This record gives sequence, C-alpha cells and structure tokens, in this order.
Amino acid sequence: MSDFPASRAATPPPPATTRAALLYPLRLTINGEPHTLEVESTVSLLDLLRDRLQLTGTKKGCDHGQCGACTVLVEGRRINSCLTLAVMQEGAEITTVEGLANGDELHPLQQAFIAKDALQCGYCTPGQLCSAQGLINEGQACTRDQVRELMSGNICRCGAYPQITDAVMAVLDESQGPAATPEASPAHWTPGTVPA
Repeated sequence: MSDFPASRAATPPPPATTRAALLYPLRLTINGEPHTLEVESTVSLLDLLRDRLQLTGTKKGCDHGQCGACTVLVEGRRINSCLTLAVMQEGAEITTVEGLANGDELHPLQQAFIAKDALQCGYCTPGQLCSAQGLINEGQACTRDQVRELMSGNICRCGAYPQITDAVMAVLDESQGPAATPEASPAHWTPGTVPA
C-alpha cells in the first residue's frame, strides 16, 4: 500500500472556449498602393508588412526598437515599425525600402550606398536607407556629425558607419549643396573602431 492518502477523483477542467480574435478594419497606403485590411489589435506594423503583405525588405532585428533594422517612413517620418501597432497607423502613408526606388531606377540613396560601399552583409541596409531618407526629410542634418548623431538609432553590426555617413552626405550635398563651412575629412576615424 501507498503511504499517500487516497485522492479524490480528478475533476476535468471545463471545456476550453475559443474566442475568435477581434479584427479591426485598417486602411493604409503602402509604397503608393492602397490597402484595406482587417487585423488584430496586437499586430505590429512590422509583422503586418512582412507576414501579411510580403514586404520582407523591412527586417526584424531585435523586435525591441533598439537596432533600427525595421525602420520605415510613416508620413515621411522615420519610425521603428516593431514598436507601433498597425491599427495605430489608420489612414497613414507608409514607405518601405521597396518603395524608395522608382521601378528599376534606384533611389539616389540606394545609388550612393552602392557607390560609397556603405554595406557589407546588407541586413541593416533597408532600415539605414529609410532612416537616411527620413533624416533628409527632417532637414536637420547638414554636417557629418549631425548625420552620425541622427542616424545613431540604426545599428550596423558590420561597422560600415563611415561609408554610410559618406553616402548620406553625398545625397545631402547633392540636394542642398555643400555646407558653407568645410568639414574635417572623414580620415579622423581609426579603422577598426566604431565612430559614433
């Protein structure tokens, strides 16, 4: 015989009730194309873009808003798409990296990233490009230091920061003209270090 007292008959748990997820209507314009969707309130803009609309250029890096790989433009402003719910963007105009180019014609930032060798593995590049376009839209960056500061939310694990800054500066110089005061050459950074 067992030293344990006899147990009562186990009562089965109540039957699980499945609740259908509540769906909310959502209208977005993404890369110039209107979309009418129904989504759960908990779906992030990043997951909507990647999983529902197959716009996989926007990358899921940290999923905590710390790396910038998921940066997209909402009404021309850069945001981390992993930190915003899709339903919060009702009626918004969204641009992803797929929407930067004009058909087969690359966007000037894309051309500059290639010309300046501003990428290595390429995982962060879509977020870097969208962030750079947002920075240009904001009109607050004129110098290398300002570009570095305003792009600091986008991490490049390969360390292509000097080339990314070169590419953004090339596009800024082309659109705004060179800065009135000459800047120090980018040669002040030491290879193997990460300039901030």
